[in-house]
Amino acid sequence: MKTATGYRFLVIVVINAAVAAFISAQVAGGSGDEKASEIIARAVQVLGGDKYLNVKSQVGRGKFSVISGGAVVSFQSFVDVIVFPDKERTEFKSLGSKTVQTNTGSNGWVFDGDQELIKVQTEKQIDNFKQGLRTSLDNLLRGYWKGQGELTYVGRRPATLGKRNDVIRLTYKDGFAVEFEFADDGTPQKAIYKHANSDNAEVTEEDHYAQFIDVAGVKSPFIIDRFTNGTQSSRINYESIEFNRPVPDSIFAKPNNVKDLKKDLKL
Repeated sequence: MKTATGYRFLVIVVINAAVAAFISAQVAGGSGDEKASEIIARAVQVLGGDKYLNVKSQVGRGKFSVISGGAVVSFQSFVDVIVFPDKERTEFKSLGSKTVQTNTGSNGWVFDGDQELIKVQTEKQIDNFKQGLRTSLDNLLRGYWKGQGELTYVGRRPATLGKRNDVIRLTYKDGFAVEFEFADDGTPQKAIYKHANSDNAEVTEEDHYAQFIDVAGVKSPFIIDRFTNGTQSSRINYESIEFNRPVPDSIFAKPNNVKDLKKDLKL
C-alpha cells in the first residue's frame, strides 16, 4: 500500500515525464524547421549565394524529349523565358510545327501553330502551371512559397551508391506537399510530389536534377529528368541558360496577330 509521500513522488515523476516529452517534441519540431532552413541555405550557397538569389529572369534554350519504354519517342526544341516569380513563355518547335504557351499568374494563353489559333488557357492548364511553380526548385530556394506553406525536415533517405540525401518537405496550406532531396554537399537532387490524374488515380512525379553548370556565377541543372510512378517519362536538356537578361512585358501579353507568333522570339 502506497503512502501519501509515495503517491506524491509518483505524481511528480509522471508530471516531469510529461513535461520532458512536451519539451522534447517542441525542440524536435523546432530543430526540424531549423535543419530544413540550414539545408536550403547550404543549397543556395552551392548554386551561387547572392548571385543566385538576385536572379530576376532566365532565358533557356534546349531540347524537350518525351520518353517511353526507355526510348525517346519524340522531341522538340524550345525557348523558355521566365520572369520570376510567375511569368513564363515557352515556345516549342518540331518538324516545322510551333506551339507557344504563356502564363502570367492566373492568366494564360496558347498558340497552336498547326491550327493557327490563339486560345485562352483552360482552368486545368492554368492549374498545371501553378502546380509547376509550387514544385519548382527555384520556388523553394528563393522563398516565393513563404506565407503559403510550411517547411519541415523529414530525415535521411537512401540515394545512389550507398549515399543518403537530406529530405525536406514543403506543405502548402491546402495540404499539397512537395519533398526535396539534397546531397551532403548541398546540391539539389530531386523534387517529389503526388497528384491525381484524370481517372482520379494517385500519381507520383519525380524531377531529378543533373549536370549543374556555372553560368556567370550561378549554377543551374542543365538536365531535368521526369519520372512518373518510377518510370522516366521526359527529359529537359538545356543547351544554354542566360540570367537577368532584360525581358519586355509585351511578350507575355496575348497578341491579336497570329503572324507575329510565327516569327522567332526576339529579346
